[in-house]
Amino acid sequence: MSTPDHSPAPAVAAFVVAIPDAELEVEELDPAQIVSGEPVVTGKVLWESPDGGQVRGIWQITPGVVTDTEADELFVVISGRATVAVEGGPVLELGPGSLGVLREGDRTTWTVHETLRKGYHINL
Repeated sequence: MSTPDHSPAPAVAAFVVAIPDAELEVEELDPAQIVSGEPVVTGKVLWESPDGGQVRGIWQITPGVVTDTEADELFVVISGRATVAVEGGPVLELGPGSLGVLREGDRTTWTVHETLRKGYHINL
């Protein structure tokens, strides 16, 4: 009879990624989220916690206007520009170098002026 292994999950190895050069994969965007334009979303998950509660990655969206319901997220914009209107809250002007925080459940409207690429950490 074997005993269960209760050792902690191994820590993620240190890594670095060149966000501007990373190859991203197309992600499905619900057509109901598109307000105007023909935005395309791409991304890449770089790390996910063993319990699925945290995700780190890269996300990109081309110009257009979309709505979303946010997760608890910290992100840094690498390139591009967008205006994010938080329902009942602030209007965020995003550009290269912007660090943003979104709260879980925030309803947002993203107006993407120039293809926006960001690195993110999400708590689920």
